[in-house]
Amino acid sequence: MQANSSNHHDPKIIVALDYADADSALELVSQLDPALCRLKVGKELFTAAGPQFVEKLASSNFGVFLDLKFHDIPNTVAKACSAASNLGVWMLNVHASGGIEMMQAAKQAVDRSAAKPLLIAVTVLTSMNQETLNQIGIHTDLPTHVLNLARLTQQAGLDGVVCSALEAQMLRSNLGREFCLVTPGIRPANASKDDQSRIVTPADALALGSSYLVIGRPITKAADPLAALEAISKECISA
Repeated sequence: MQANSSNHHDPKIIVALDYADADSALELVSQLDPALCRLKVGKELFTAAGPQFVEKLASSNFGVFLDLKFHDIPNTVAKACSAASNLGVWMLNVHASGGIEMMQAAKQAVDRSAAKPLLIAVTVLTSMNQETLNQIGIHTDLPTHVLNLARLTQQAGLDGVVCSALEAQMLRSNLGREFCLVTPGIRPANASKDDQSRIVTPADALALGSSYLVIGRPITKAADPLAALEAISKECISA
C-alpha cells in the first residue's frame, strides 16, 4: 500500500490544479517538483483540456489524481474507470453513494488495467452539511453517514476515501492503518484562510491520520509556488 511508504518516495501533498485551461495549469506545473507532490485534475480542467492533457501530466513523472467522482450504473462506472486507468493516473475516484455493486465493478475494472491505480471513494462532499443530507432524505447524523459509507467502501475492496481532515481520526480508528484517507481543505499555519472556515494544518492533518493532503491556493497562488511547496513538504516531514 503506497500510503505508508516514506515521504521521499511517496509525497503526501497533492496540488489541486484548479484551472480553466491547460496552459495555465502547465505554467504552474513547470514550477513544481514531482519528488515533492502529485497533481489533482478535476472536472473543470479535465473537461477543458481532455484525456490527452492527463496523459501528458502522467508521462512527466507526476502522479496524477483524476478527481472525476464517477457515479452511475455499475457497468458505466466500470468502463469509465477502465478508460481512466489507461491514462496512466496514480489515483481516481467514485462516489460511495453509488453503492457496493457499483464500487465493486469499478474495482474490478481498475484491477484488470495494466497500471492499477489506487481507487478511492467520496463519502460526503465537504460542501454538504446535516441540513443538506436531511433535504435529500438522509436523517442519519453526518459523521455516522460518513463512517457508514467509508465502511461500505472498504467492504467493496477500494483503497480508501476522500474525507475531511476533521473526520480522519474517526475513520482511521475504525478502518485501520492501511486504509487511504485523502483530505482536502488543508492550509499551512501561516496561510490565508481564503473561504475556508475550518482550517487544518498539514502537520495536524497527518497527525489525525490523513494519508494525503490536497492543497490548492497556498501553493498555486503563491508568489513562488516551489518555495511554498518545499515549506509545506518540510512541515509534513516534521509531523
